[in-house]
Amino acid sequence: MPKLVLKVGSRPPWVGLAAAVWIQIATGNAYNFPLYSTALKSVLGLNQQQVTILGVANDVGENLALLPGIASNKFPPWALLLLGSLLCLLGYGLIWLAVSQNLSQFPYILLWLALCVATNSSAWFSTAVLVTNMRNFPLSRGTISGILKGYAGISAAVYTLIFSMLLKSSACELLLFLAIGIPIVCLVLMCFVQPCTPPSGEDSSVHVHFIFVQVASVLLASYLVITTIVSDMVSIDDAVTYILVSIMVILLMTPLAIPVKMTLFPDNSKSSNVPVLGSSDHLASGSMQISPLLTSSSSAANLGSFHESEDASDVETLIAEGEGAIRKKRRPKRGDDFKFCEALIKADFWLLWFAYFLGVGSGVTVLNNLAQIGVALGVEDTTILLSVFSFCNFIGRLGAGVVSEHFVRLITLPRTFWMTSTQIIMIIAFLLYASALDGTLYAATALLGICYGVQYSVMIPTVSELFGLRHFGVISSVMMLGNPIGALIFSVFLAGNVYDAEAEKQGSSTCYGANCFRLTFLVLAGVCGLGTILSLILTLRIRPVYQMLYAGGSFRLSQTLNH
Repeated sequence: MPKLVLKVGSRPPWVGLAAAVWIQIATGNAYNFPLYSTALKSVLGLNQQQVTILGVANDVGENLALLPGIASNKFPPWALLLLGSLLCLLGYGLIWLAVSQNLSQFPYILLWLALCVATNSSAWFSTAVLVTNMRNFPLSRGTISGILKGYAGISAAVYTLIFSMLLKSSACELLLFLAIGIPIVCLVLMCFVQPCTPPSGEDSSVHVHFIFVQVASVLLASYLVITTIVSDMVSIDDAVTYILVSIMVILLMTPLAIPVKMTLFPDNSKSSNVPVLGSSDHLASGSMQISPLLTSSSSAANLGSFHESEDASDVETLIAEGEGAIRKKRRPKRGDDFKFCEALIKADFWLLWFAYFLGVGSGVTVLNNLAQIGVALGVEDTTILLSVFSFCNFIGRLGAGVVSEHFVRLITLPRTFWMTSTQIIMIIAFLLYASALDGTLYAATALLGICYGVQYSVMIPTVSELFGLRHFGVISSVMMLGNPIGALIFSVFLAGNVYDAEAEKQGSSTCYGANCFRLTFLVLAGVCGLGTILSLILTLRIRPVYQMLYAGGSFRLSQTLNH
């Protein structure tokens, strides 16, 4: 009888996770737009609506991940990272030429396309490390999503520190750093991001290692915010600057302590022969064999990657069907591996898409206009404002992974419950922005940053749990299109037009006062109200899925694989 065979790497996945941390920092290049948008506006003579449209290009490039999603099932991770590095060099190199005025004539449309190309590099970087690590840690999807998206969120604070302390707030030097520095980092690390043997579900050290990485990320985030605030308040000489940046680099390297510890103190008593899920590249000859008999009705919901192997020949499949070893092809159910076209016709897909679109679309509108919002409300230096948003965005992403993972195992609470909760808080944040009361700007930015981060971190494991890991890269990339589409509708057509209309009333290119964005904030509060309703409906619909997957407090996949 033919058998399905699974081939996995022999080394543990912690080296890849440590490398992924640095690459996720690199994926935050799109968050730098507020740092050089003012330079683009002044050097190239743009109005606010044109700057806002460039912000949309920034979001389109960052979230246009369909091609990376498809490529993640066909090419190794290093190939995606290599292409992303080339896009980063080309895109930011052209923008640097424009801002440095090395090119006297630079058409606006070329600038828009260059920004798309530059930030699209982050889609290739993020897809490569996220898909690989989700498959390397299939039993801890929420935790992995929280950690990786958390580091991506705090990357804005990393760049802000580099921008303000090392580059002396020079937009031109920042763009040159993005064009050269990011590709170097990714090229050095790309060989370490590989499919590996997942740790065993019975390995208690996995939980300890995750806690270590989470604590390290919190220390890094806290250090970055404190350092940014102090450097903004007092003058720091070059020697101290280099010391502070060196401490940041050491904190970024902290996750490497796990593979170093495992190398120096190996534990040979445990076997971690657990398959990497969802990767057709691994359904080939190798050391581990999984019988098709595992695809009986008791385990089909959790092993959708195996019961319809794309690598089995038609003849072998027919023979196996005749002998009753596997079932005939059927439409997948929630929790199985969906193809993209199969997921596209599901109500759950569209409920999640629109709930995510309304949440992140409204949040990214504020992010893209954060510098202008600060100036309008009387903040001359918006560096600290951006750091606050970045830190809280990180807390939201990391916290959503930890909290959702805890409650999904404790009471099988769907992760989308946290999307509903944070969209309610976003309504409050937008009303605080609209009120423009003294002392509310930083509070509203902090609340919005946390909620914005939660939307990202919750959506990713939800996609994998509803539609499987085999085509996770493609399905999640389509889900992420909610971000740029939201930026186009809410940032360009709403915020940009309202801002320019108010600026025109004041007879200036820069708008001052609460009216610059008040209407925008009120509309966004209504948008989040609609998102709250949709995410609540989705939560009620998918509760049975989580009861099936996490019955007894642990992911049922682990029980199946341990038979």
